[in-house]
Amino acid sequence: MTAALLSVAPPALGPGQKRAPKRVLPGFNLTLGFTLFYLSLIVLIPLSALVFKTFTLTGEQFWAAVASPRVVASYQLTFGAALVAALVNVVFGLLVAWVLVRYQFPGKKVIDALVDLPFALPTAVAGISLTALLAGNGWIGSLLEPHGIQLAFNRNGIVIALIFIGLPFVVRTVQPVLEDAEKELEEAATCLGATRFQTFRYVIFPTIAPALLTGFAMAFARGVGEYGSVIFIAGNMPMISEITPLIIIGKLEQYDYAGATAVATVMLVASFVLLMVINALQSWQRKRAGASS
Repeated sequence: MTAALLSVAPPALGPGQKRAPKRVLPGFNLTLGFTLFYLSLIVLIPLSALVFKTFTLTGEQFWAAVASPRVVASYQLTFGAALVAALVNVVFGLLVAWVLVRYQFPGKKVIDALVDLPFALPTAVAGISLTALLAGNGWIGSLLEPHGIQLAFNRNGIVIALIFIGLPFVVRTVQPVLEDAEKELEEAATCLGATRFQTFRYVIFPTIAPALLTGFAMAFARGVGEYGSVIFIAGNMPMISEITPLIIIGKLEQYDYAGATAVATVMLVASFVLLMVINALQSWQRKRAGASS
């Protein structure tokens, strides 16, 4: 038995030699190659086809497709509504995550499960449900519309739908960070005379800021590309409540494939630039937090 073990034992190292660390997965070259192949197959090739189809247009045709007043109005609505919804979710998503982590109350597990409901619920079902609730004959809409407050079939409905589908992204990114946060630091700050606001500002917020930015980016990106939950509650009025994904669908139904890909390319570039900026902010925040610690 001893001889068998010696026969498979690694050779002894000479002076100054270091044993290479054991890796669970295969080597770097193989895993990197598989990663690039999978990423190209799933992401890069479809997006490249989108860009190549756009190149079939001339410069004038491309500009006419992406810069018409109707399309520009849809850009403003899509990105503006997604931004407002993501900012709202940052505030209320943090509050929901805080309550789920720091407090014990009856029904906590049920509420925790309900947070994930927008993930599992088909977007069309979410849109129909919100419309039935907020329309003039709905439970909430029938109470608000007599006072001049209309939440469905306008821009308000779009923002509400995007808040609904984006909330879980913020909650689920902030919740684990709050669970891992060291409460001893908060207790030390309190013992040193810090107020609740000072404790949150200087102890808690720097810890959760990268997670908040991540949740904001994910909620914003989801809102920009959302279609199913919005079209039922938006009203889809050109220049008023028409989102860019609906513009793309309309061009496809008219067999204007090049025009649809042109508008989609603009959305792709804008979303990519915004996500790059947010990732840069996250990196800066992490470096700043590391330097301060």
